[in-house]
Amino acid sequence: MKRFIDILLRAVATGFAIGIGGIVYLSCDNKYIGAFLFGTGLFVILSFGFNLFTGKVGYAVENKPAYLIDLAVIWFGNLIGTAITAGLVLCTRISENISEKASGICDTKLGDTLSSNFILAFFCGMLMFIAADGYKTINNTAGKMLAIFLPVVVFILSGFEHCVANMFYFSIAQVWSLKTFGYLIVMSLGNSVGGIFIPLLRKGFEKTK
Repeated sequence: MKRFIDILLRAVATGFAIGIGGIVYLSCDNKYIGAFLFGTGLFVILSFGFNLFTGKVGYAVENKPAYLIDLAVIWFGNLIGTAITAGLVLCTRISENISEKASGICDTKLGDTLSSNFILAFFCGMLMFIAADGYKTINNTAGKMLAIFLPVVVFILSGFEHCVANMFYFSIAQVWSLKTFGYLIVMSLGNSVGGIFIPLLRKGFEKTK
């Protein structure tokens, strides 16, 4: 039980970090600066050992089936953290402009087809695994920083779908509905397939000495 509480708390903390990244992104008029600063959330998550669903799902390939329970707890914790963050911000003076911008973003996402959202989420899932695994395996400090920030900038500027970031956007825009939840599930599945894509390919790579 203590292990699951730890997993959940680290996931909730992740929701706050992604929420803060979303806040600064929505606050920036320059999309390039906003995309870069959004990476602050991932920097905090990886540096402090928090649990991000899109950063953990790729490792399902290397773990036992019971790991799927961990992922479910992480996903739920991420949702709680982003919702709380959005709820708190909605009580502040900065909420009006942020909510308005988030509403426009959400209209685009929810007005798209499920297949399109799945594919866009797939590519984001690949990038998030690259970021998480790069931070884990690269020893050079500069390389670690590039592994964090470049995938984030790329997925945002490309319009790829990140389920946890969308948890925050949906909450701050107050657009939750059965349709919204359904779209979030599809995005989460797309992130999951994208996240395990490289690990699966890697199993077939020729081992180098």
